[in-house]
Amino acid sequence: MSSSFADPEDAKLETLARATQRRTGSEQAAALRDSTGRTYVAINISAPSFSLDCLAAVFTVAMASQISDIEAIVVVGDGSVNVAPAREYAPNCHVWRIDKTGEIVAL
Repeated sequence: MSSSFADPEDAKLETLARATQRRTGSEQAAALRDSTGRTYVAINISAPSFSLDCLAAVFTVAMASQISDIEAIVVVGDGSVNVAPAREYAPNCHVWRIDKTGEIVAL
């Protein structure tokens, strides 16, 4: 499972997301880089009264830290994610998914 990003900063997001996925045993994980270079990670959240996919969860964590913009988000694992909140907040951010075969797909 080897993917390849042209930007080494995006490759770091992949590394963070994969490490979070392995550490937690989650089916999906996401890593987000804001406009200052800070990074955030999250997994899918499920509780009786609500659930968040990993992209929504990482966006929520980043917003709680009062980010001003998003440069990129990398999601690892299969399954659907809702890109709408991140796209509404940062229309020019790059969002990728890496499936279990290692293929990188722009979302």
